[in-house]
Amino acid sequence: MIKKIMLISALAVACGFLGFSGFSQGGAEGGKASGDAAAAAKKFLATLDETQRGKAVYDFKDEAQRKRWSNLPTTMVKRGGLRLGDLKQEQRDAATALLAAALSPAGKEKVLQIVEGDEQLKKNDRGGGPGGRGGPGGGPGGPAMFGHDEYYISFLGQPSATDPWMLQFGGHHLGINVTFAGEHTTLAPSHTGAQPAIYEFEGRTVRPLGREVDKSLALLLSLDEAQAKKAILGFQMHDLVLGPGRDGQTIEPEGVKGSALNDRQREMLLDLAGEWTGIMKDDAAKAKMAEMRKNIAETWFAWSGPKEKGKGYFRIQGPTVLIEYAPQNLGGDITKHIHTIYRDPQNDYGAKWWKN
Repeated sequence: MIKKIMLISALAVACGFLGFSGFSQGGAEGGKASGDAAAAAKKFLATLDETQRGKAVYDFKDEAQRKRWSNLPTTMVKRGGLRLGDLKQEQRDAATALLAAALSPAGKEKVLQIVEGDEQLKKNDRGGGPGGRGGPGGGPGGPAMFGHDEYYISFLGQPSATDPWMLQFGGHHLGINVTFAGEHTTLAPSHTGAQPAIYEFEGRTVRPLGREVDKSLALLLSLDEAQAKKAILGFQMHDLVLGPGRDGQTIEPEGVKGSALNDRQREMLLDLAGEWTGIMKDDAAKAKMAEMRKNIAETWFAWSGPKEKGKGYFRIQGPTVLIEYAPQNLGGDITKHIHTIYRDPQNDYGAKWWKN
């Protein structure tokens, strides 16, 4: 545990805008979580000048901004809000505190590692080799594509402990969308990805989505022959079906149904899904997990591709959850470039809590 905290501390310093003090403390749980996030958001906004606040805060009903998130670099898909590279240190520190208040410690760790991975991509990818997209500068004299500075923070609505509002934080391979509505919180829809999905930092190996990889393969290998025959799709999936830009769309469930799994396998399926729901604070994560447990018999698990660590696509799909994991061919080694999506088919953006 001490080694893990030391690694997080080093990552926080490297990322610059993320301070260790905000990351190391879990923050409040229970009914206080939404109020604490709103308070931290207000403190962040108080560090901004009038022009910055005008860029950071959108009307809660601004559907264009609500959907302005992507897995692609910010030079390819423009984001709204404030670019981290344009903030002063005081403002970055306040952004750190906000992320710590809005996410679980594990969730913030995941975000931190994804952002640092993008900095590694900036340093190591020159655009000419496998996976290159014009290099860290987007070509000679071009705008930066990768790195710590190329992430954006924005709000829909005014932060409140009672009224609905939304926090957006993202950039390349990251689109965190947290909607708060009084005591309710949802992460849906959000994108977590990684490139590189494994890298060395301060003498240690970092895998931002490593638990997702390990747990999914363990679940697949636990299936008997009849279960595996249902779970493994007869075709190769190459990317997310319902990724960024696919709001409101649906697909038919495929794979093996939860009702066909034994008790241990059902727990493994829920534990795997917890890698996404656990990005939220504990109270919201527990509420979502209880909802998924209630629907476990109607929740499906599907796999496509090799039965090897990090090389297969998988999907978890139930009445109120859709999760996809898709390794990418771009870059040569598909285990080092990952896209994932987390959605709630019945409540993306917390719509059932504030619409109508």
